[in-house]
Amino acid sequence: MIARRGQGAVSFLDLKDGTGKLQALFHQEKIAKKDWEQFQEAVDVGDFIEVTGILFKTKSEEKTLEVATWRMLTKSLRPLPDKWHGLKDTEERFRRRYLDTLMDEAVRERFILRSRLIAGFRTLLDKAGFLEVETPILQNLPGGASALPFTTHHNALDIDLFLRISPELYLKKMLVGGFDRVYEFARNFRNEGIDVTHQPEFTVLEYYEAYSDATKQMAFVEKLFRGILKILNLKSVIAYGEQQINFKPKFKVVTYFDLLKKYALITDPIKIEVKELALKAVQFGIKLEGKEIRETLLDLIYKKVCRPKLIEPTFIVDYPKDYFPLAKAKSDNPELVDAFQMIVGGVELVKAFSELNDPLDQRERFMTQEKQKADGNAEAQPKDEDFLEALEYGMPPAGGVGIGIDRLVMLLTNTHNAREVIYFPTLRPR
Repeated sequence: MIARRGQGAVSFLDLKDGTGKLQALFHQEKIAKKDWEQFQEAVDVGDFIEVTGILFKTKSEEKTLEVATWRMLTKSLRPLPDKWHGLKDTEERFRRRYLDTLMDEAVRERFILRSRLIAGFRTLLDKAGFLEVETPILQNLPGGASALPFTTHHNALDIDLFLRISPELYLKKMLVGGFDRVYEFARNFRNEGIDVTHQPEFTVLEYYEAYSDATKQMAFVEKLFRGILKILNLKSVIAYGEQQINFKPKFKVVTYFDLLKKYALITDPIKIEVKELALKAVQFGIKLEGKEIRETLLDLIYKKVCRPKLIEPTFIVDYPKDYFPLAKAKSDNPELVDAFQMIVGGVELVKAFSELNDPLDQRERFMTQEKQKADGNAEAQPKDEDFLEALEYGMPPAGGVGIGIDRLVMLLTNTHNAREVIYFPTLRPR
């Protein structure tokens, strides 16, 4: 029961069961005296009750049940938030999300859309011949991405394990194993700061297709995004903040260095000295720790200055090789990788590339990562001998894509904090 009106011999109740709302009429003369007295004494807003009776329409054409009998199903011991105002404290909304969705239909619809979006992606990928699989969440090495992991310990084996930061290396092993099209909705965990687009626990759709590459996946990503909008009955033009974002035209393509030249005024991103780059970063208001390498500085400047300018769906291509140690180098310029990211509304939604399947090149990339870790880059990727061994047996050329589910739901529901689209976000204890 979410509301109660009336007094004396007549009471109107609003009942809600998750599928809709129904009005119920309790009339003193229409039910047994004992039932009426118990109803008056025991029933409060928030209680779960069962009612039976005759269905009719009021003068205002509202469907109403004239109650003949009732019984208590669950007694609420705490009062619900005010129907019209709900939970106003943002922190309390996140801590008691069950009350947030109970009292605010718009919030509830947001999470329904999230579930429908995941189901929609499954439909599109299954139709395209992909197989949904599962890979380990507890891993011996935190590979597949550049991030700090959460560490735990397995008592029986007496070994340290890591919550996965990415399913990438395991999904590639499945390509080696003869599964040519695989995908996973992965819960990833990264021991990093929390902000409006980052949570330590988040969901990513990752898929890999053998005999494909970044160019083919760019076209497929466009198809997927238009397909998911159709499944969700959303228009091609969506509102995000004060912006109108149009998914109908062909998505734009720009190079990473051109963005830095245009928005950060870095005329030569390849040759600029690290000291000069650090100075530019500080001028843009970026706080530095003093151990940043060239790639990190460029990335910080890009995220602060360039990325917010990309509102329409945009693919960024031609990244330096050290940015993506698991991506294949471009055939016409081995210093760049055949990769792309997709930005919409100033938010990164997609990361993808032609997968590096040369075990010798991959070993060299891992060695470079280990050198960067020794130089102070805590997020550099570890050398994974088990993955290298799998590559030595032969992995077909492939294109791989990762899509951030939380951020995409933010975009499609016009919300601007990841905690608004994760039902149980990570919060500091009271």
